[in-house]
Amino acid sequence: QRLKAAVHYTAGCLCQDVAEDKDMQFSKQTIAAISEITFRQCENFAKDLEMFARHAKRSTVTTEDVKLLARRSNSLLKYITQKSEELVSSNMEQKEKKKKKSSAAKGGRTFGQQEAAVTESEDSNMA
Repeated sequence: QRLKAAVHYTAGCLCQDVAEDKDMQFSKQTIAAISEITFRQCENFAKDLEMFARHAKRSTVTTEDVKLLARRSNSLLKYITQKSEELVSSNMEQKEKKKKKSSAAKGGRTFGQQEAAVTESEDSNMA
């Protein structure tokens, strides 16, 4: 029920913005109808996404499922693809930063350098 109220509130805000831009008004019934249609469409989207994931024998919805859902709207598909690529590149950058931080925390040595240091210490222990 709270989710439905949040959708109704957001639809009202968007209608108000459009009304100000276009110098027009929306009746309360129109805003209620828009919010109801939006809520039902979101329910349908959620069911479709769940089915796409289940069909692929997964329990998690992926970006590929979302792209499949948006396939009928070229502009939406393009936008989702662009955002997905941005997220992937951002995640890669964060992983690289974490790797650099963890290697710096280990004395700034790479794996090969760490291995060489261990070999040197083993050699000195044998001598």
